[in-house]
Amino acid sequence: MNIYVGNLNYTTQEKELEDLFRQYGEVASVRIISDRDTQRSKGFGFVEMPDEASAQAAIISLNGEDFMGRPLKVNQARERRRE
Repeated sequence: MNIYVGNLNYTTQEKELEDLFRQYGEVASVRIISDRDTQRSKGFGFVEMPDEASAQAAIISLNGEDFMGRPLKVNQARERRRE
C-alpha cells in the first residue's frame, strides 16, 4: 500500500521516516518529495508498505502523532490525476 505522509518537518530524512514506519512492518520504499529547483523538502512524502494490515496499523497509529515537532498527516495515497 502506498501511504501519504504530510506535514513533515523540512529536515526529515528518508531514513528517519523509514525507521518510524518500520515499527509497524516491512517498508518497501520511502520517498520525500523535494522542490526540483531548490532541492528543499516540500514537507510531504510517500511510504510503500507491501502488507496491507501493517500499512493500516501504521496509518491509524501515526496520523496526528508528533514526529520531529510536527503532527503528521498520514493516510492512504490517492492516485495522481492526469490532466
